[in-house]
Amino acid sequence: MNIFSNTLQIVAFVLIGIFVGIAVGIYIRKRFIELHQKNIASQGKQLIEKAIREAEQIKKEAQLQSKDEAYQLKQETEKEIRERKTEVIQEEKRLSQKLDQIERKIDLLDKRETDLLRREQSFVQHEKQLEQRIKKADALIEEQRFRLERIAGISREEAKKMLMESIESEARLEAGKKLVLIENEMKMQADRKAKNILALAISRYAGDYVAERTVSVVPLPSEEMKGRIIGREGRNIRALEAATGIDIIIDDTPEAVILSGFNAVRREVARLSLEQLIADGRIHPARIEEVVEKIGKELEVTMREAGEQVTFDVGVHGLHVELIKLLGRLKYRTSYGQNMLQHSVEVAFLCGIMADELGIDAKQARRAGMLHDIGKAVDHEVEGSHAIIGSDLAKKYGEAPEVVHAIAAHHEDVKPESVLDVLVQSADALSGARPGARKEMLETYVKRLEDLEKIANSFAGVEKSYAIQAGRDLRIIVDSGDVSDAAATLMSRDIAKNIEKELTYPGQIRVTVIRETRAVEYAK
Repeated sequence: MNIFSNTLQIVAFVLIGIFVGIAVGIYIRKRFIELHQKNIASQGKQLIEKAIREAEQIKKEAQLQSKDEAYQLKQETEKEIRERKTEVIQEEKRLSQKLDQIERKIDLLDKRETDLLRREQSFVQHEKQLEQRIKKADALIEEQRFRLERIAGISREEAKKMLMESIESEARLEAGKKLVLIENEMKMQADRKAKNILALAISRYAGDYVAERTVSVVPLPSEEMKGRIIGREGRNIRALEAATGIDIIIDDTPEAVILSGFNAVRREVARLSLEQLIADGRIHPARIEEVVEKIGKELEVTMREAGEQVTFDVGVHGLHVELIKLLGRLKYRTSYGQNMLQHSVEVAFLCGIMADELGIDAKQARRAGMLHDIGKAVDHEVEGSHAIIGSDLAKKYGEAPEVVHAIAAHHEDVKPESVLDVLVQSADALSGARPGARKEMLETYVKRLEDLEKIANSFAGVEKSYAIQAGRDLRIIVDSGDVSDAAATLMSRDIAKNIEKELTYPGQIRVTVIRETRAVEYAK
């Protein structure tokens, strides 16, 4: 029991100690918190006081700074005011000086005005005196005129008219003399300048002229070949002449055959065909027609290539393909014996040279010169002047209007309107006038042959016509289906009558109408 009571006492004491410790801890903690709050309050107060002192210090510094700035601003303002005052004073001085000058000028103007008024009064008086004198003079002149009219027997208007006519006649005479002098001087200068340009163009162009002949010579490997060309009863030579329209002359010339004809294209076809037949060895009518047709197609290609080559050489680009083909045909066309393609090239170069000298478009000038005789490539197929035909072709294939007009005007079929027209005319004349370039008699001869063929082709049923033997023999091939034997006889007579009526020629011309029916078959 005692142990239990002791234990309870011990527990009680322990609990009392614990409660006492807790109470003491709470009290100590409370005191510590109070002391801490006092410290915080003290520190806060100190901080506030410090902040107040710093703010007052900043305020004082700001006030001092603002005072300094205000003082500086005041100083600058006062300085600017002083400068402005100085400027205003100087400006007032200048204005004062100007006012003084203006016042002096006004005084001077017043004096001048006074003088002018005085002079005006004087002038008025003089004017009145002059008027009086003029009236007196007019009266005297009228009196003298009346006396002169009475003495001369003519009126004033008549005398004035006579005087004006005399003066006008003299003026016209002097003006006419001066005009003639000026025209002569201008003509001399223009002629001299034109001759210089033409001489320069001729000297700068050094192309060779090409004179065409009417015969070609084909060499033979042996004399035996002549017999093969003639054929049995002359059938081979007749077939060759009929196919080509060229007169084949086989004479005593050793190892050579002469081809005669005015048409250079036909003559070239005949020459090439005969050379190929000789090289091949097979010579008979069917083979002759086959070779002639083949050579004709090849020559068309050759002519086109010739046209392309000359356009490249001259520097004329962008031509229509049909114009190029027509240019190539001029390679086998002549005028007074002069090769037309070479003539066109020559005219193109001369036009370009003269255009450079005159300061106009040289490319367009060369183009017009190149195409000026393009109508001669088809003038045997189309009615009209070759200049007009050529201009129509150029217009059809898209050439410029200036080029078209220059082509039409180069023989004055239309009136020249530009420098380009005159250039083409001049270059054409220069090319044709060169020594040896043309032969008048040859062109007349060729023209007669062309007229013969033209008359024959005008009849219905005619397939081909060839003027051979220097125009003494006209051979006409007709379609056997359209023309009978009796009609062929009548046709030959009608053609002969037309030739007699339309052409003038020496001797006589034989007209031969050929009609044949041929059957050909191939063994396979």
